[in-house]
Amino acid sequence: MKRLLLLIAVAFIAVTGVKAQSEKKQEIAVSYGWLSNSDWLNIFETAIEAMFGEKYEEGNFVGPVSLEYYYHLKPWLGVGAIAIYGQQIQESYKDGSKVGQKKCGYFTAMPSVKFDWLRRDVVGLYSKLGVGVTWRNEKRDFDGENSKYDSDSSDTHINWHVSLIGVEVGKSVRGFAEYGFGEQGALQVGLRYRF
Repeated sequence: MKRLLLLIAVAFIAVTGVKAQSEKKQEIAVSYGWLSNSDWLNIFETAIEAMFGEKYEEGNFVGPVSLEYYYHLKPWLGVGAIAIYGQQIQESYKDGSKVGQKKCGYFTAMPSVKFDWLRRDVVGLYSKLGVGVTWRNEKRDFDGENSKYDSDSSDTHINWHVSLIGVEVGKSVRGFAEYGFGEQGALQVGLRYRF
C-alpha cells in the first residue's frame, strides 16, 4: 500500500510540474560544444596527412556553435531544427618555417526532436536527436621549396547528433549542459529562452 501511495504521489508531482509549463510551447537556444563529428574528422585527416609528410603544428578550432528552435506538440515532445557552424584553421610548418595553411568551415542543418523527461518551473531533464546535412568547405595554400598550390573544395555529407542527457536550470531563460555524441559535440553548454 505504501508503494502504491508513493507511486501516485510521484505521478501527481510529475503531472503537476508538466502542466505548470504547458503554456510555454516554444524555445530557442544558442550553445557552444566541444569534440563534434567535424572535429573528429579533422583530427583523423590530420593524422593521415602526417603519415604522408604533411604536418600541421598549430591549430585553431571554433565551434561547434549551435542555434536551435523547438515547438512543443506535447509538454514532453518538441520538434524543431538545429543550425551548427564550426571552423578549423591549421598552419603547416617545415623546418620551423610556415609553408602553408588549411582552413575548413562547416555548416550543418538538421531537423530534430527533443524529449523532456522532467519539465518543472526551474529545472528540466531531456534528450534530443537530430539528423541532417553538413556542407563542408576546405581551402588550402602551400608554398614549399619545390611546389606551390592552392585548392578550394566543397562537399556535403549526412550528419547527426544525439544528446543522451541534458540538464537545464532557470525560469524563462535557462542555462543548460548536455552530454552526447555528434555534430554539436560531446559536451555542450548554452542558454535557452522559453516562450
